[in-house]
Order: sequence, then C-alpha cells, then structure tokens
Amino acid sequence: MSYRIGLVGKPSVGKSTFFNAATMNDVPEGAYPFTTIDPAVGEAYVRVDCAAPEFDETCTPSTGYCEDGTRFVPTKLVDVAGLIPGAHEGAGLGNQFLTDLNEADVLVHVVDFSGTTDMEGETTEGHDPRKDIDFLEDELDQWYLDILEKGIERFEGQHAGDTDLEEALAEQMSAFRTTDEEIKQVILALGLELDPAMWDDEDRMELAREIRKRTKPMVVAANKMDTPEAQENWETITDDPDYDHLTFVPTSAHAEKALKQASESGVVDYLPGSDDFEITGEVGDEQAAGLESIREFLGEFGGTGVQQALEAALFDELGVVPVFPGSANGLGTTDGRVLPDVFLLPEGATAEDFAYHVHSDVGDGFLHAKDCRANRQIAADHELDPRDVVEIVTTN
Repeated sequence: MSYRIGLVGKPSVGKSTFFNAATMNDVPEGAYPFTTIDPAVGEAYVRVDCAAPEFDETCTPSTGYCEDGTRFVPTKLVDVAGLIPGAHEGAGLGNQFLTDLNEADVLVHVVDFSGTTDMEGETTEGHDPRKDIDFLEDELDQWYLDILEKGIERFEGQHAGDTDLEEALAEQMSAFRTTDEEIKQVILALGLELDPAMWDDEDRMELAREIRKRTKPMVVAANKMDTPEAQENWETITDDPDYDHLTFVPTSAHAEKALKQASESGVVDYLPGSDDFEITGEVGDEQAAGLESIREFLGEFGGTGVQQALEAALFDELGVVPVFPGSANGLGTTDGRVLPDVFLLPEGATAEDFAYHVHSDVGDGFLHAKDCRANRQIAADHELDPRDVVEIVTTN
C-alpha cells in the first residue's frame, strides 16, 4: 500500500513551506489565508537503515535512493487545503478539507509555535499555540461526532436485534477504515453500555474523540522553533499533561528548505534529517551567518524536524514496518539489481501478508518464506520485524 501523510493546520503557519521542504516541490507560499486551495500531493521520503551492508553488498534502489547506508523510501505527502474554525459545518474550505483529509492515513499538524498568527492565519503577536492544537482536534471530533450520530440513528431506526450496534456504527464510519470489532473495543474500553440509549452527550463526544484518535493518529510539527517565542512556548506546552496523547517534533521548515536549496546548488553537503552539514561552496557573509544559525538549531534539536515529523507519523504513530524482499542465496534480482525495493507494511504484517503485498499471484501461490539473515524458513503467520529481509517461496 502507499501510505498518505496528511499535512494539516490553519492558514499561514508554514505548512506549504514544510511541504516544499519535504518534497522539493514548488507549491505557492505566502503569509495570507488559503495560499493552498487545492491539495498538493508530492513524494516525500522516510529513512530506513539499508540492509545491504550487512550482506557485504551495495544496494541499487528502484525507487527512492540510498546514501551513506541510509535508504530514503518514498511516501505520499498531501498538503491539505487551509482550515479555520467551523470547518465541520462547512466554514472556509471545510467540506473540501474534510474530504481530502479522510484520504490520509496519519496526520502531521503544522503549528506556528512562535504565536505570530491568529486563528484565521492573520499576523499577530502572543497567540497561544495551544488554541491551534485544540481547534483542530475539536473540529475533527465534531466531524466524527456528526457521523457517529448518523450511525446511532441508523441503528435505532432498524428492527431490534437485526443488527448489532457496533456493526451499524462501523458501517456508518467505514470511511475511517474502522471495523465493528474495533468500535466494540472502544465502547467497552470507555465503560459504556452497548446501548446508545444509555449514553449522554458527553459519552457520545468521548466515543467520537476516541475513535478519531485511533483512526486519525497525529504528530504535531512545532514549526518556527528557531525563534525565542516558539522555544518558550515549547517548554510550556510539552510539559502540559493535557497534551500527553500527542507527539511533538521541534521543527523549522524554513531551515530544511534553505539547506536543501543550498545542497542542490552545491553550497552545502547535507543529508536530510542530519544534525549537521558541511559548507562545500563559496558563500557570502550574510549566507554564511544564516547557515551558522541553522547549524546551531540542528545541534540543539537534532535536525530541522521535517524528516523527523514524517518518520514519527509513519513509524511511531502507525507502526509501519519496512521490509526488504531478498534471497537467502543472494540479494540480487534477475536484472542485476541488489535489494531494489523496500516495502512499507502495516503493523503486525505477516510473511503471507508480505507475499500478497508484493503481488496477488505471489500470495495465492505462497508456500513459505525465508528469513535471509538467519537463513531459516518462516511460516505464513510469522509476524515481520522492521528491516527484515525476506524471500518468498511460491508456486507462481
């Protein structure tokens, strides 16, 4: 499957800059609302330690690239249209936002931690970033609640006993890729009865919120962290227990874009996600000062945060498992490539799941698989670990 990371947030927080920095695309950027109207889709990358060196081989990727033993594996990044309060009621570009958002597997919420943009994306001072975090979660919760209420109405309108509650709710909320068993687990985990007549408004809101958390996991990219105001807000917000359920990544999208542009022009040697870089070209005093400022930021925070936010979304929030298809007798393919692919599989994927991921015919003819590191046979239901190198033995 091709995972889609949805880039979300209110207007003018640096969301398009983040997108451009991650994909090196050129979508419009500007300090005014709705710079992005239609969603832009680009190819970003997540890092995986290459397995080839362990086999004394050099990989030849068919997609993405490998540098210094690090594979950069492509994934889809979607810059979703700007959001303002009331989106779940259709305000601003709300309806379009929610439609585009629903196609994302996981979200990166870009928040202006410097507090220099208000709720509508206009320039201000002293804005509390917590309001931005809260408003997006509230909008999503209200969206989920609206759909949950329709599912309850569907259940109550059916003949008693014809359909279980969780089946009716899962059918109504199927666009969120949830199942009746998952819905039932959430209901029981919250201590609710399997009877909506026993729920009050607070129960329904809590249920909608918990389903949202499970089906639309989120990482907060704390952008503009290269400013004193943002760093002060960081300490306050990340220590607040109300936000323990969220992952925060200190970010400077501007720094990432500047480094990639400098790298493309031969001014610096920079590997995305690194905590340092080398100046390799001629630079003037002003550019040198700017680069040194960026270097200080990287040293303090371990990188610009753009790469880290994408990886936190896929690997930490979704639990995605990168797997290399290989062979116990050598990693090369018939066309001479070595470990050409890295597949990103769902958490808990088995050897047989991997076979079907490669191709339906491979899955249909699955016999067994081999762990290429240990050179041992593994069963169809063997759960794969990150960076496994697996050979599929099939009749097809």
